[in-house]
Amino acid sequence: MHLAEKRRARMERSPQWQNGKFTNPLERTQASRISLLRQILFGNPNPTRPKERIPVEARRRSDFDNSPDLRTTWLGHSTMIVEIEGKRLLLDPVWGQRVSPFSFAGPERWYPSPLPIEELPDLDAVLISHDHYDHLDYPTVQKLKGRKLHWVVPLGLGGHLEGWGVPAHSIVELDWWETFVLSGLTITATPARHFSGRGPLDQDKTLWCGFAVSGAHHRVYYSGDTALFPELKDIGQRLGPFDLTMIEVGAYDRHWTDVHLGPEQAIRAHQLVRGKILLPVHWGLFSLGFHGWTEPMERVLAAAERNAVNVAVLKPGESIVPPHLPPMIKWWPDLPWRDEEADPIRSSGVDHLMK
Repeated sequence: MHLAEKRRARMERSPQWQNGKFTNPLERTQASRISLLRQILFGNPNPTRPKERIPVEARRRSDFDNSPDLRTTWLGHSTMIVEIEGKRLLLDPVWGQRVSPFSFAGPERWYPSPLPIEELPDLDAVLISHDHYDHLDYPTVQKLKGRKLHWVVPLGLGGHLEGWGVPAHSIVELDWWETFVLSGLTITATPARHFSGRGPLDQDKTLWCGFAVSGAHHRVYYSGDTALFPELKDIGQRLGPFDLTMIEVGAYDRHWTDVHLGPEQAIRAHQLVRGKILLPVHWGLFSLGFHGWTEPMERVLAAAERNAVNVAVLKPGESIVPPHLPPMIKWWPDLPWRDEEADPIRSSGVDHLMK
């Protein structure tokens, strides 16, 4: 059987595969087109991208010469380097200029990566949560495909990588709850509530996931892109507690509450998976929503204070070494933002999880 046929057969055996595509256990509600158009035309008046230069912690390869047992470096949006018990993982790497099918249009990054891709240290694996352009970046894959490493991805996404020249033997495709063991480090693909597709003809044809990474002494969790869902509690019970959670907090809107968490639900997700420190991600690099660009962190910090949650506030390029919490420095400008009361973000079917 050809590799593509084997991939397809495995996808179709997945419990998540229904009627020719991947699905979520909970239904995804959609806002009306009229409501969405009204949001586009008359939405949030607060700036959705910065006017001033964003402070960045410039990094280079030598910064990673001596790795502690656990360290995460945030490079903006959802791109992170996770060093854990002697292994180095790169999560959702995006070095491209735009997250779009077009090189001349679409969301453009606000600043160059704090770490030039040529300065990347040696890697053991790349983890990619789903195939949207702000997580699976073709230009970045082209620059990394010659490296000797593992590509750990959800079901079906290996087809993209293989088609782009990544060696098939280096690709590991996982269904939810499946694991890949990397020299004593266990990488588990965890459920998520999202969707996939890079164009109108391939919607939900590949799976989406988060990741839990477990070593002998440390554990971390990355949500990928997700709305709130009940299995977060299962993740915490089966794989937690986690020294660090990396959870998406941006690109939310009341019109797509069933595909992204939003700030307050990110805090709740952190609690459900039994996290000790929350590193907010999926913000601070691209304009992918209608909210003000500083709003995700303002709302996260407000919700964290109400719930006694430890939040790591990092500039792009900065690192956290749990259990040490870096000083809380608000490096972004003081701009108007809408709070939870003015713009509540609530996923459907999960009211009981917010109690």
